[in-house]
Amino acid sequence: MRNRCHFGIAGLGLVQYCKRNFQPTVGEEKPILTSTRAAITSEHAPGVVSRIQALLPEMPAAIARVAEYILKNPQAPLTLSIGDLADEAGTAAATVTRFCRMIGYAGYVPLRVGIATDLGRSTALDSWQAEIGRAFGPDDSPEDLLSMLINAHTRTLRETTSAIDLSVMTEISRRIAVSPHVDIYGVGGSAMLAEELQGRLYRIGINTYAWSEVHAGLTSAAIQGPGTVAIGISTTGRTEETLQMLEEAGRAGALTVAITNNPTSPLAELADRSIVTSIYEQFLQPDDLSAKHGQLLVLDLLYLLVAQENFDRASAKLAASGRAVSTHRRPRRATLPSTSGEPR
Repeated sequence: MRNRCHFGIAGLGLVQYCKRNFQPTVGEEKPILTSTRAAITSEHAPGVVSRIQALLPEMPAAIARVAEYILKNPQAPLTLSIGDLADEAGTAAATVTRFCRMIGYAGYVPLRVGIATDLGRSTALDSWQAEIGRAFGPDDSPEDLLSMLINAHTRTLRETTSAIDLSVMTEISRRIAVSPHVDIYGVGGSAMLAEELQGRLYRIGINTYAWSEVHAGLTSAAIQGPGTVAIGISTTGRTEETLQMLEEAGRAGALTVAITNNPTSPLAELADRSIVTSIYEQFLQPDDLSAKHGQLLVLDLLYLLVAQENFDRASAKLAASGRAVSTHRRPRRATLPSTSGEPR
C-alpha cells in the first residue's frame, strides 16, 4: 500500500496531507493557494470570490451556507463579527473558521484582509462586480466582450502562475524524463490537452501515449509498472473515465499525476502528485478558452522542464523532426524591391 502525500499552504505554514487508499488521513479541509504562495511568484493570488466559486461544489452543507452568504454579500465580513456572520448564514462560528481554512485563509481576520484587498483594487462596487466577473449579455458591445475576455484570460494566467508548485513540477518532470512509458488520460476537452502534451513530449524522445477512449486507456494503464508515469487531466477532477484509467495505472505501479482545477476532487485524492490549475469561470459554460490557457501554461512549463533534464537529446530530436518536415513547407515569398526604394 503506497502513501500519497500532497501539500497545501495554510496561513503561513505548510500543511501535509497523506493518503492511504486514496483517503485523507490528516485534515478535513484542504486550502487552495494563499497570498504567501502568490508572493513567491510575484503574482496575484485568486480573490475571495474566485476561491469560493472553485471549491463550492465540494463544500459540506454547513460550510456551503457560509460561502453562499458571502457570494451574495461580499462585503459583509468587513462589518460583521464572526459570530454575526455565522448567525446571518445560519451556522456556527466554528463553521465560519472551517470555511476560512478551506479557501486558504488561516482564520476570519485574514479572510477580512483578503476581502479588503480585493475591494482595494477598485473604488466602487461596480468595479468590484467587474473584477469578480459576470456573464456576458446579448447587448454587450464587441469592445465590452473583448475587454471581458482579456481580463478573464489574464486573470487565469496570473492565478495559475500563483498556484504552481515548482518543486512538485520539477519532481514530476524528472520522473517523466527517465520514464520508459508515459500515459496521459483526458476525455472531451481535456483530450485535446492530453494530445498536445503527448505530441510535445514525443518529439523530444519521451515514449508517450495519449488516451481518451477508456478501454484503450485501461489496456495501456494495466501494462504500466515501476518507473513509469501516468497523468490524468480533468478540469473538474470528477471525470469517471479519467479516474478509472489513472487508478488502473496506479495499481500497476506508475507514478500518478493529476492536473485539475480542483485540489479537493476525486482525481487529486487519487493521484500521487497534483498540479492545480486556477480557472476563472464566468461565461456560458465552464469549459471556456480562458480555462484552457491556464492549463496550457502548466503543460508548457512541464514540457520545458522535461526538455531541460536532457537538453542535448531534446535539441537533437527537435532538430531532426524539424528537418524531416521542412520539405513539406512552402518557401517564404521573396520580398521584391519597390520602385520607390521602400521595401514591400
